[in-house]
Amino acid sequence: MHSRHSLAAVAIACALTTGCVIVPVTVADYDVQCQVVTRHMELQAVQIGAIHNCSNDACVGLVIVAAGVAAASAIVSGSIVVVGNIAFWAERRSNCLLAPSVVVPSPQG
Repeated sequence: MHSRHSLAAVAIACALTTGCVIVPVTVADYDVQCQVVTRHMELQAVQIGAIHNCSNDACVGLVIVAAGVAAASAIVSGSIVVVGNIAFWAERRSNCLLAPSVVVPSPQG
């Protein structure tokens, strides 16, 4: 999972370059201990456009609107990721409890 600092850096870069939104993505992993496929959500920055050839107040307005869209998408997507990860955590716990136990013999000498 990405650290908070790298996510903040991506969000700042998106706000400065404009045309970015933050979207939630689901990632699947295999939990060897539980022997189940687990999922979790992460945030990903996606560039949907860029501002070219603008000047003066029009450019400032476009940058402000684009930064607002990026911030709003980060808030909404962040909320989705939090709720999704709670659901995936609960799913993992229930699947792990239902998975067959693997007994590892301990070496006794």
